[in-house]
Amino acid sequence: MPGSTGRVLVVDDNKVIRRLIRVNLELEGFEVVTAADGAECLEIVQRVRPHVITLDVVMPRLDGLRTAARLHADPNTRHIPVAIVSACTQLELDSGQSVGVAAFLAKPFEPADLVRLVRRLAGRTAAGAPDSCLRGPDGGGGGPKPAVRPAG
Repeated sequence: MPGSTGRVLVVDDNKVIRRLIRVNLELEGFEVVTAADGAECLEIVQRVRPHVITLDVVMPRLDGLRTAARLHADPNTRHIPVAIVSACTQLELDSGQSVGVAAFLAKPFEPADLVRLVRRLAGRTAAGAPDSCLRGPDGGGGGPKPAVRPAG
């Protein structure tokens, strides 16, 4: 039953990536709403009321890190766990932590890793600290056995 697991706002300027994330999360019972960039995310977040937000970093109008900072600064949205789904550079890790990002998932990613991460964040309390960056065995995204890397 869609939405029984929670509602996720997926924010990525790449239509194919948005569709990939949407399909994989919907197959696991999540209700998914999408936005093409950070500005659109901020326009709809109050109406959508997601349990989790996934953000790409490089997007037009408003990038993922600035979007995360605005979400974290707003008392109405600061409790929503935000996951950066991107290349997970060290700069993104450091910048994301400073603006309240809960977790990072490296692109390219395995769909099962995405689902596991979103499921964990959907069940997490708002008081939690940043979780992790899932990385493949080579330090990049994807791969058959990703390692969980502490975000701190």
